[in-house]
Amino acid sequence: MVIIQTATWGETEVNENEIYRFEKGIPGFEDNRSFVLLDQGDHPFYYMQSTEDQELAFVVVDPFLFYSDYEFELSESEKEELGIESLVEVWCVLTLNKQAELSTINLLAPIVLNPEQHTGKQVVLHQTSYQTKHPLRPAGISKSNAQKEGE
Repeated sequence: MVIIQTATWGETEVNENEIYRFEKGIPGFEDNRSFVLLDQGDHPFYYMQSTEDQELAFVVVDPFLFYSDYEFELSESEKEELGIESLVEVWCVLTLNKQAELSTINLLAPIVLNPEQHTGKQVVLHQTSYQTKHPLRPAGISKSNAQKEGE
């Protein structure tokens, strides 16, 4: 067990095998290379907390809960960099808004984790229609259905 410092939860104990190494950091936060997923009971939302900077944490979610048809392919070099042979986890960063219905999900740059090697990388997708700010709504609900439910 390792104790990390977080701005929100103070000292938090995590298993060493729950820490993911990002060899190149995350774009914009290249100096932070070690992160852990924290489940604080806000399902389906998790926190990806830097183990090096207590102030740095991202709210992340399984994108397939909101976009069941979400898909992309990792390049062979990305698979090699992450040591991916079979298991992979995909998370996307949320931008939260005070009005929950205005929160967005970044489908353009998913966070890909290899739970076997404990490696991670934020992958920026190219030649795609995905953007950094997609509406956050449960999978299977079209925009027109979501609007009807809110009426």
